[in-house]
Amino acid sequence: MRTAAASGDAGDLVKAKAVLLEPGPGKKRLSPEALRAALVDLHDFWLSSRATSIGISDRAALVAVGALGRRELAPWSDLDLVLLHDGRKDVERLADALWYPLWDAGIGLDHSVRTPGQAVQVAATDLRAAFGLLEARHIAGDNALTTKVSDAVRQAWRAGIRTRYDEIADAARARWEKVGDVAHRIEPDLKSGHGGLRDVQLLDALAAAQLIDRPSADVVEARRLLLDVRTELHRLAGRARDVLRAQDADEVAAALEIADRFELARALSGAARSIAFAAEVGLRSARSALPRRGLAALRRAPVRRPLDTGVVEHAGEVTLARDATAARDPALMLRVAATAARTGYPIAAGTLHRLADTAPELREPWPRAARGELLSLLGAGRAMAEVVEALDRTGLWGRLFPEWGVVRDLPPRDRAHVWTVDRHLVETAAQAARLTTRVARPDLLLVGSLLHDIGKGRGGDHSIVGESLALQVSRRLGFAEQDVTILGAMVRHHLLLPHTATRRDLDDPATVARVAETLTAEVGPHAGLLLDLLAALAEADSLATGPGVWSPWKQQLIGDLARRCRTFLAGEPLPAPAVTTAAEVALAAAVVAEGRPQLAVTESGSDEPATVAIAMPDRGGSLSAAAGVLALHSLEVHAAELRTVTSGDVEVAVFTFTTSPRFGRLPDPALMRSDLVRVLDGGLALDEALARKERDYAPAMAVADAAPARVLWFDDEASGAVVLELRGTDRIGLLHRIAAALEKSGVELRWARVATLGASVVDSFCLEAAPDGDRVRIEEAVLAAADIG
Repeated sequence: MRTAAASGDAGDLVKAKAVLLEPGPGKKRLSPEALRAALVDLHDFWLSSRATSIGISDRAALVAVGALGRRELAPWSDLDLVLLHDGRKDVERLADALWYPLWDAGIGLDHSVRTPGQAVQVAATDLRAAFGLLEARHIAGDNALTTKVSDAVRQAWRAGIRTRYDEIADAARARWEKVGDVAHRIEPDLKSGHGGLRDVQLLDALAAAQLIDRPSADVVEARRLLLDVRTELHRLAGRARDVLRAQDADEVAAALEIADRFELARALSGAARSIAFAAEVGLRSARSALPRRGLAALRRAPVRRPLDTGVVEHAGEVTLARDATAARDPALMLRVAATAARTGYPIAAGTLHRLADTAPELREPWPRAARGELLSLLGAGRAMAEVVEALDRTGLWGRLFPEWGVVRDLPPRDRAHVWTVDRHLVETAAQAARLTTRVARPDLLLVGSLLHDIGKGRGGDHSIVGESLALQVSRRLGFAEQDVTILGAMVRHHLLLPHTATRRDLDDPATVARVAETLTAEVGPHAGLLLDLLAALAEADSLATGPGVWSPWKQQLIGDLARRCRTFLAGEPLPAPAVTTAAEVALAAAVVAEGRPQLAVTESGSDEPATVAIAMPDRGGSLSAAAGVLALHSLEVHAAELRTVTSGDVEVAVFTFTTSPRFGRLPDPALMRSDLVRVLDGGLALDEALARKERDYAPAMAVADAAPARVLWFDDEASGAVVLELRGTDRIGLLHRIAAALEKSGVELRWARVATLGASVVDSFCLEAAPDGDRVRIEEAVLAAADIG
């Protein structure tokens, strides 16, 4: 291999690399780390041989920067090379002799030719170039020239760091804002994301300026995992790629001998969060360590300003007062955290480490002061998320909540979730802090929000498992036994309201009675309090799940259910079930008089769903036709109420849809009615029109790694009906397809509700009771209609 690579033909270099990537039958596949080392050795050998053969020796040097300079070369990384020279007249010849073979072989190349002065100058004006030259590694030629440039760049970097710090920090934060977190993205950017490989380079650059220490062992280990994943991603894709796509994650996990993509996501989350935390602390520590010169050196050192008992602000960070000790003050650690969240100042790294070394485990039950500081922290809202992250990264949060270990970095199984489970719990508590004025016990809302999914990752129903953990935690926190019971019930039933509101007929008194009786059985006379807590938790949970999960329609449904339950608990009569309205009767009469379908739109406000009422002769295919026309006009259906109205001797189907436009404004009712007439007359092939629309919009709405659809059945004992629930991937015209499948199965529908959660849907259909044998046939038809393929 070395002989071939040394020939000077870069094509031989490409062939040698191909052998490393695919060693052939009977040959052992190189591990990611071994592959990177072999690729570095291969390129070093070819480049040094080539450089020697063309005369790069005295007064010229070939230097590697970037991935090759750091010895982090992934299979399809570009080569970043600098040709240094000290005034040689033939430098253009040398450069051409180096670059052209690489270009001809199709090797990605980022190159430059510099004198020592030019190299130092470009490093002083271009951050990217400076970071690269700080990592420069000699390949061939005059080693003294490389050393001279490397020393000069590092000296200039240290000397000028004070004037460049703001640019460094601003560039890092802008990159984080643009690319997002590696830890929480479904498809993370391993290189540029917050917690990615560029943040390790940032730490190295700050260390080179002698502002911080070299990265710690956990950051080094995290960097190795990110490099391994990126290496396998390159090997799998056959080209440079830094974003780990969902459809590639299982293969990358298998190559790294990790169980599956979920375990890989969990490992990546932990690694990225370690790097991100180190980068944030590193930037703050570097700012504090900047050299003071000129008039700045004459200014007094920052004063320590008291913030709370044992807590002061110093140089823009929360730190401990000189006489504060965690051993004598059990609530000190939580007071520091609550103060940081309340003021917006970060906790100093030294303070975190000191608390990690000295803070004892709180006795059980917790002292009242400690519980009060926890509630103060949770009540701070969004600001507390980064504080909890800092506590967790230094082991302090796990000391408070040992149960946290199972959900830490646990990836979500539901695509609607954008956070890991532990971060989702924190985000839910942050959202709940905005809702504390709605409930009589804000302390229970905050703690219940923090614990509602604590049972995930342990097997079994996470609500049931979580209840026992919530009881355990709340007793440890020192809550009264009555409050402990309420917190356990909050976790056990945190899905009761949203599931009931979207899967049951709220006009049916039995639905309301079932919810109210469930709450009363749990907490007796405190059922009203539990109801209010669950309603607020449902909102906070949805808001913390992902975009669009808490919709005006969902808010309306849960609010309506909660109001009916309060009425029931108060012993007052429930609202009478909805009956045929005058407007529906008028629509049905117009259908009979004109012999054509009718359509009416009622708007409820800019942020509220609109109502579309459609009436047509009651015959097979009516619902699927109506739903298809709405989809054709980009209306997203949230619910459908189905009635049969007799006008004269004619039965008319009246459908009332609760809808929102997917894009822009509501469509013209006249155009929708015209299309409905064409569908019923056979002039518009609805399935073909929807397929064309789906093709047009599919690239923007496509879901990678779509999960297979599922059907669940729920019996409604009060009415004798059954509820079919479809869980699947959203697509244009899905309600039309499902309705058509049900109509062909001969099923009579009472109502339908559609909940869209990001790219997923949970659609519920209330059917007249069907024998168990029919359920199998109906389920097969629905799943076939929902197939995303």
